[in-house]
Parts: sequence; structure tokens; C-alpha cells
Amino acid sequence: MSEFPDYLDVDYTDGEGETPATYPSIEHKIEKALEVTQKGLEQYENPAVMWTGGKDSTLTLYFVKEVAEKHGYDLPTTVFIDHFQHFDELMQFVERWADEWDLEVVYARNTDVGDYVDENGLTPGDDIPVDALSEHNQHHIRNILEYEEDTFPFLLDTYVGNHLLKTVALNDTLESENIDGIISGIRWDEQEARADETFFSPRHDPDIYPPHDRIQPILQFAEADVWDAFWHFVVPETVEGYPDEGYVPQDYDDLPNGLTHEDIPVSPKYFEGFRSLGSEVSTEKAEQEPAWLQDLENTTERAGRAQDKEDLMERLRDLGYM
Repeated sequence: MSEFPDYLDVDYTDGEGETPATYPSIEHKIEKALEVTQKGLEQYENPAVMWTGGKDSTLTLYFVKEVAEKHGYDLPTTVFIDHFQHFDELMQFVERWADEWDLEVVYARNTDVGDYVDENGLTPGDDIPVDALSEHNQHHIRNILEYEEDTFPFLLDTYVGNHLLKTVALNDTLESENIDGIISGIRWDEQEARADETFFSPRHDPDIYPPHDRIQPILQFAEADVWDAFWHFVVPETVEGYPDEGYVPQDYDDLPNGLTHEDIPVSPKYFEGFRSLGSEVSTEKAEQEPAWLQDLENTTERAGRAQDKEDLMERLRDLGYM
């Protein structure tokens, strides 16, 4: 990666000053997503797709699959950050669709933390001694985060826990897999910390993370647009037997033509009322009705998550998180 990013020809200003309103229709948004995705697959030597099993990253994965198939690109590796606190249903969803779509999934895990948790029978919220971890993790805790306590809780909703379980796991995987571009499903409207992102975003400081770029095809989608794309484009085009013109389910059991949840590349948790799928420990359903039928304009997408602090998100992003 010593020459990075000299072999690239991408516009790091693409998207500056834009908002979802810059792309007035779902067709405009999809066209831009396909354009960015194609550029990403064309320009990067070893790109990967960041997949959480959530709606945004699954939509992004759909665009990658469409572009790769149409233009003859190899389907990139998929990276899934396993922070050990996922909903069981989410893990089952990921495994199901990884198999269905023939994905090569790399699970980014901080195994040092995970092994300590397993060996000591810990549950979320239990304390982990800093000195029980590897020199690599202790460096991050003491020197990067400047954390001075002797222990930290095994929780995502803390600065140390989130950094070790997500950011360190991701950065270690970027390095071990020699990834030069991560295709990610973040959106401008999702959080204030992401509102100024561009479609191609450089991460080149080797003191913080393995140098790479973020390729971000769905910045221009609002939450409602994501669901519009799913029910009128993604699901009709990928699920045999789904109405070609699209169909928006009205409750958990409202699937057409005898289809089941296993047939649909949308996590059942969204049907249950969840709008965000952070972790089993810290995420609650927003309402009883499916996510896409809720008041998306006047309520907060991540309201069901205990961790919704812009300052924490900004600090984590500075250290290499999404």
C-alpha cells in the first residue's frame, strides 16, 4: 500500500454541498448509486463491501452485485464486523443471504477481547481488565484513547468497548486483507457526523488506520428512500414470485404470494418495529409497526439505540470507524 493512493483517479469532492434533495427522485438516487459503485469497482485493486445485515448496507450490497454482474467485475469480499452482541436473528440473516448470494464473508472480530469474554463466561456489562488484553489492544486503550481506568465494561455503548469491538476489528481486517477501498452504506441524513461526507472519502493517515478510501454509494438516500428502493426495486428483482411492480408489506405477516421472511432480503427485525439494529443489548424497537410504516420524517431513526451521542460518533470516526 506504499503507493496509495497514486493509482486512483477518483474525485474526492464529488458530493460536496449536496443533500438528498439534490437527487429528487428514487431513480436519480439509484442512478448515482450505480455510478459510484461502478467507479469503485473499476478503480480499486482490492475493494470490499462493509455489510452489517442492516437495510443500508444490504441495499449497498445489492448495488455492488448488480454492477459486478452487469460489467463483469469480480464480486468483492464482504466484511462483517462481529462485535459479539448482535441479535441472533441478524446473524442468521447474514448467514442465510451470504449463502444465497454466494458471498465471501470475512468476519472482522477483536478475537483477543472475544476470547477473554468466552474464557471467563462474561456477559455484556461485565468488566474486562485492561492488563488481561494483548499489547495491541492495550496500546489502543492507553495511548490512542488515553483511558486510565484498570477495567472497562464489555459494552458497545462505551468509548473503549465500541472502539475495540468495532474500529480496531475493522482496521485490523483492512490491514490483514490489504483492502484499499471499503464500500459502505452510510447516508447523509443518518447522523450529523456523516452529513459532510463525499462519495469517495480518503482515509490516508497511516498513524490512525491502514490507508484506504471509503466508497459511499447511498449517501443521497433518506431513510424512506431506502425502503422505497427495497420494496419497488431490490425485492422484486431478487425474489422469485414477488410482484414485479413492487409491494409494501403492511404488517409482519403481510408477504405476497406465499412468500416467507426467509425469502426476503430484509431482516425480520424491521418487520417487528426496529428501525436500527445496533446490538441486542442496546437497541429497542421504535414502534410496533414495521419500520417503513413509521413516521420517518418526524422521528429519529436511531432513537431505539442507547448510544446516540454525536460527540462519541465523531471521535470514533476520527479513529477509523464508519
